[in-house]
Amino acid sequence: MFSNQRAELSKYAYIQTKRLKVLHYFFPERTKYPRDPRFKSAIYDIEYKKIFSLLENEHVHFDKEIYRTNGYIHFVKLLDTYYLGTKYLIIEVPEEHAWKSEAWKHIVGYGFFSFVLFMIFGLMLSRLFLKPMRDSIMLLDRFIKDTTHELNTPLSAILTNIEMMDTDVMMEKNKKKLNRINIAAKTVSQLYRDLTYLTLEQEKKENRVEIELQGLIRDRIEYFTALANTKQLHFELDLENVIIYADKQKITRVIDNLISNAIKYNVRGGTIGIRLRIGRLEVWDTGVGINEEKIPFIFDRYMRFNQSEGGFGVGLSIVKKILDEYGIKIEVDSKEGIGTQMIITWGEQL
Repeated sequence: MFSNQRAELSKYAYIQTKRLKVLHYFFPERTKYPRDPRFKSAIYDIEYKKIFSLLENEHVHFDKEIYRTNGYIHFVKLLDTYYLGTKYLIIEVPEEHAWKSEAWKHIVGYGFFSFVLFMIFGLMLSRLFLKPMRDSIMLLDRFIKDTTHELNTPLSAILTNIEMMDTDVMMEKNKKKLNRINIAAKTVSQLYRDLTYLTLEQEKKENRVEIELQGLIRDRIEYFTALANTKQLHFELDLENVIIYADKQKITRVIDNLISNAIKYNVRGGTIGIRLRIGRLEVWDTGVGINEEKIPFIFDRYMRFNQSEGGFGVGLSIVKKILDEYGIKIEVDSKEGIGTQMIITWGEQL
């Protein structure tokens, strides 16, 4: 804007200088200060004292050639010849604000274009940088899906044959071996059910029925009793009669994973507590606990915080996904070396 104005203001200064020269030579016969409808002006001596002024804004910066001041533009011209004692000639014109609108148009226009360009560039970079991670996750998902199909037949055969065995005629040492096989098979079975839900069952149509939670919890505890006995764990139950309306397979997956984790991450001789009330289920243990900084990430898929226990790290991810489907809230309270408490709450919609 100053560049555009400088040429025009320099022309006005040249015209006014010529007029001052004429007035200087014809003074005192002529005493009227020259005026121009296109601009206003003022003259100052070498000591910055005002000789005469028509300026609307009398605030003058002698150290600047051109500047803005309260809606006006001032142009300061130093005269080589002191006409009427003048050293400084000030030219004043109103500031036109059209340049601001034009500038903002350019800023917004080019800014938006740059923003879109950088967004596209950033998206391309993010895809490039995240590709190895995305490929790894896809490979793991594909591996889990393929593994799930391969596990079904041998796992079913193992569990079926264990149930068919007559333990009454077995020697005590063989009973212990069979019990260990049973525990191992149920551990793999729990993992298999998680993987099956993750890859297949979550896409099936939901089948909602009335579920008596007290009975379901006792059934699942009985299923995990052999596994809990390996760590000499005992259960503390405080269960009321609560009925919800949901898909039984999904709710079973939730309960199984909560009990399974309480067993896996518990200490030998520890306790698992389950408290059931209308609209609330609490599962707690006296295990190793979770670092407070890692609690917000425990529901992320494939996230594991104990490398010596657990499977693929999908159990709690499944729990969170199922509970979110029903609008059920889950809170985690855990302290390292003390234990973990999972609190599930729901409203009347169930």
